Amino acid sequence: MKTGIQGEPGSFSHEAALKLVHDAVIVPFSLSADVFQALVKHDIEAAVIPIENSLAGSVSEHFDLLLAHDVKVDRETLLRIRHNLIGLSGTGIGDIDRVFSHPVALAQCRRFLADHPKMEAYSFYDTAGSVKQLVELRDHHAAAIASAAAAEYYGAQILTAGIEDNPENYTRFFLVRRTGEGVLDGPANKMSLAFSVENRPGSLVEALSELKQLGTNLTKIESRPVHGKPWEYIFYVDCQIQSREEGNRALEVLRPHCAMVKSLGCYEDAGKAGTKN
Repeated sequence: MKTGIQGEPGSFSHEAALKLVHDAVIVPFSLSADVFQALVKHDIEAAVIPIENSLAGSVSEHFDLLLAHDVKVDRETLLRIRHNLIGLSGTGIGDIDRVFSHPVALAQCRRFLADHPKMEAYSFYDTAGSVKQLVELRDHHAAAIASAAAAEYYGAQILTAGIEDNPENYTRFFLVRRTGEGVLDGPANKMSLAFSVENRPGSLVEALSELKQLGTNLTKIESRPVHGKPWEYIFYVDCQIQSREEGNRALEVLRPHCAMVKSLGCYEDAGKAGTKN
């Protein structure tokens, strides 16, 4: 299955894609928007995107892209994020004075970087991309922070493993397919949806009360601004459901109270970190 990711081969998205689709043929893109465009244009069959990190929070851009395109979430998985200091073969940790990685990865390794003040941190567009650059430049005074898979893929060396500040570091990834394609009628006990409410007192409470009366349990809710409409918001919700039929009922009870309602997908819960997937 041709599966698009944002970032380079060897990235955490690459690792998650192979976890979700064991025979995936990885197609890398520089921008997440390009991944979605390729999906809706049938250039790829699926996309794997990070949607939320247990430490850094949600990837807001990906919620917006899910809403904007005719796609649905097919599956999700949780990936334990392990950051490693990676250098060229034969490089010693004392040789390193510059470290490159994605800004989120750098932020998650603050303690290690503080303990090595000689190392100056530089933001890069992708964790695996920073390893790719390192190998291309053959710079023994630079290092990257990325996954063990990235080190193996590009032929680099792990100088120090597990340098993240917090070991409880997980990222939730979605497998996204075009609407109507994929395993979109299989078992489901979780739903993601987006809705907006009228700008009047109590409208959000009324909408959420409908879900409560239905017995649908919300596990996540957050708001995002509506582009081009200052001070108007779209609410993104994850909720537990007993079946796809309950998910459909949840959409129906919300519609009278909402200006817009869209299911982003029904799927099986990946489970709590460390207990499943």
